[in-house]
Amino acid sequence: MLIGVVTIQGDFAEHLEMLRRLNVQAKGVRLPKDLEGVDGVIIPGGESTTLGIVGNRYGLFDALHEILKEGLPAFGTCAGAIVLAKTILESDQPRIGVIDIVVNRNAYGRQKDSFEADIHVPKLGEVPVRGVFIRAPVIEAVGEGVDVLAEFNDKPVFVQQGNIIATTFHPELTDDVRIHRYFLRLCQS
Repeated sequence: MLIGVVTIQGDFAEHLEMLRRLNVQAKGVRLPKDLEGVDGVIIPGGESTTLGIVGNRYGLFDALHEILKEGLPAFGTCAGAIVLAKTILESDQPRIGVIDIVVNRNAYGRQKDSFEADIHVPKLGEVPVRGVFIRAPVIEAVGEGVDVLAEFNDKPVFVQQGNIIATTFHPELTDDVRIHRYFLRLCQS
């Protein structure tokens, strides 16, 4: 299995390290040609506007839109969830737009308002996942066909539509590999 990790900016190194720990081959993705041969793609957290501008400039977002609509599995964390969303409130920033969610950027506050919390994800067992929320978006609404896998304060924080998953928090900043392992199962089916 080969997983592509978008390496435009953000915490891509942490995702690459998580995949290494799971003994999964990974490569950086910056250009459309880098998507060749991948079995899934991870779009990391970072700054969603920068991610969008650069992703658009190099044609990566158009290529991702097409390949994800064709069925390639994807996993977006924080800013990755924002650019995967079909609707971003009060923003016309570039996006891939393949998961039917409405997100509100930085809704939990500024950098100083970042926090951690235990998130219960029934599909992953009884032990909660540690959610690291850094200038995190809030998923305000989900469309038909979107499953909410976890909530925090009555808001979705982990969603899935088909073989695309998104979290508003950063599982790659913890030692818990369960969400990445869940994504890898989607890449195998």
